[in-house]
Amino acid sequence: MQNFYEADFYSWTQEQANLLRHQQWNQLDLPNLIEEIESLGRKERQELRNRLSILIGHLFKWEYQPEQRSRSWLATIRVQRREIIKLLSENPSLKPYFEEALQDSYQNARDLASGETNLPVSTFPNECLYPFEEILSDRFYPGEAATDDLMG
Repeated sequence: MQNFYEADFYSWTQEQANLLRHQQWNQLDLPNLIEEIESLGRKERQELRNRLSILIGHLFKWEYQPEQRSRSWLATIRVQRREIIKLLSENPSLKPYFEEALQDSYQNARDLASGETNLPVSTFPNECLYPFEEILSDRFYPGEAATDDLMG
């Protein structure tokens, strides 16, 4: 079963699903099945961290370069917010992890904002000053609100 797992992962998943469906417990590749199920949870946490990095990086860009604001930045902020809210809705057990995910992704957000604005990373606060509720609020745009001409 190990060779099958390593040689053709997709086929292995289909076989494991079929074995589960037919309750053929003794034929399951339990060590690899357990590992894959655990990795699914890690991927959800990673997705939350990645989306937070992008969202906060764009909130920084919005706040620190108001003259550069664009529909593209606005779209990225809005999409990331919706996707984070959806992710948390589909995985309620991630909600208590949000603060930790925020801390884990914050430095990436600073690096992203620095790289895209050409501002020194030290421009951005060492710790996140945006409260959880504001980060996900469609009304929160640091510095000043999104104008109607950008939201068009």
